[in-house]
Amino acid sequence: MKIEKSSNETIMHLEGKIDISTADDFKNKVTSLIDEGIYHICLDFSQVSGIDSSGLGKLLLFQKQLSEKGGKLRIRNVTSEYVKKIFSLVHLYKVIEIEGLS
Repeated sequence: MKIEKSSNETIMHLEGKIDISTADDFKNKVTSLIDEGIYHICLDFSQVSGIDSSGLGKLLLFQKQLSEKGGKLRIRNVTSEYVKKIFSLVHLYKVIEIEGLS
């Protein structure tokens, strides 16, 4: 997981699957960014091949935490058709800004 910090937005480049085996590490990394005072986070999904309910739960948790602090969570570069389908099925784009989905 590569993290690019800038004054406007921090970009996290995720890889592989976001599932029960990786969700806690993912949560810890995002929580540490929020604890640092970073409230605008973009998740780059170009290398993400899958996501399960625990991963979706973490995304919703981050969106809630960031919005409570006046921030925003954004997702970009969703290349996996499977991930796109999951996001569409649960209407995640209604809660989190996802480039290319509406």
